[in-house]
Amino acid sequence: MEVKVYSTPTCPYCTMAKKYLDSKNVPYEEFDVSKDRDAAMQMIQKSGQRGVPVLEIDGSIVVGFDKEKIDSLIE
Repeated sequence: MEVKVYSTPTCPYCTMAKKYLDSKNVPYEEFDVSKDRDAAMQMIQKSGQRGVPVLEIDGSIVVGFDKEKIDSLIE
């Protein structure tokens, strides 16, 4: 499973999403879109969103901290 988390350091929902993935022992690659312009452009291209967090789980996009959708994609 490949998981990417597009986030910013000041976003509380980003922190919750990462802690949730940690609690489920799901490894992920994190992209700080406040510093990484290429990652920010990728996130906008994939999700159509400028807000964070955006999670990409095996090619599926989850916008925001949506536990139900995350669970459906990781289990």
